Amino acid sequence: MTEFAAPSTSRFIDANGVKLHYLDYGTAGCPPMLCVHGGAAHAHWFDFVAPGLTPDYHVFAPDLRGHGDSAWADPHTYSFKTHAEDINALLEKLDLRDVTLIGHSMGGMISLIYAATHPGRVCRLIIVDSIMLMPMDRVSKMREFSARPGKSYASQDELIARYRLEPAESQLAAPEVVHRMAVHSGRPDDEGRWQHKADRRVYVNFEQIAGVPLWEKIKVPALVITGERSTRFTPEVMAEIRARAPQVQMEKVPASDHHIMLENPRGFVDVVRKFLRA
Repeated sequence: MTEFAAPSTSRFIDANGVKLHYLDYGTAGCPPMLCVHGGAAHAHWFDFVAPGLTPDYHVFAPDLRGHGDSAWADPHTYSFKTHAEDINALLEKLDLRDVTLIGHSMGGMISLIYAATHPGRVCRLIIVDSIMLMPMDRVSKMREFSARPGKSYASQDELIARYRLEPAESQLAAPEVVHRMAVHSGRPDDEGRWQHKADRRVYVNFEQIAGVPLWEKIKVPALVITGERSTRFTPEVMAEIRARAPQVQMEKVPASDHHIMLENPRGFVDVVRKFLRA
């Protein structure tokens, strides 16, 4: 069944010393929802789930600093804490309160940090397939990745043709969905070659952050979403989270791995709406 992408309005705002880009999907007058993408991704990751959420929520999705159409910054400012402060500044400038906050992967850790340190604005928290403690070998690989020059492509068509979601062995999203993510992932440089928008230096100071202890500060209703094929939230990790935040629910979305919003948008919307109706 063909999925369709929600229309959105592209906007820019100066927040926390950086120019951030965000998408406004509407619907004005409804309770606010902020959706935060993962590492090397962008706001359009939520294009295919927004149609199921905008009937009842005013949905926003920012590009994190160094991602999408937001400005690149000094690599030393690419910490999870700084990203969380960007979210805080964005919500303050837009005067959004009682926000439903959704974060995917790295965006989930950023959202968890934000909700733990700025509890006043979030009324519900949804964490989507985030790693609660990145293994040190993977942290090292991320830092090594940041030091290598990014690939460039002769044309947009070549970039799109080479584009893959990670993990590379799991390509569950529909071709038209992946194509749309690829279209919004690149831009031409001064010489006319195409490069990825994401700043590789995001990972230059990548740190190992323990997510589980942060749940002690989460008092609002919360949901963990993971893909049926994902192993990021084991029963042991969920038990540790629930020991600190007993209200946390968990849902597995079928026919999905890590990029649940792209791989099974309808399944994602179903579990989100079920949680929000409760």
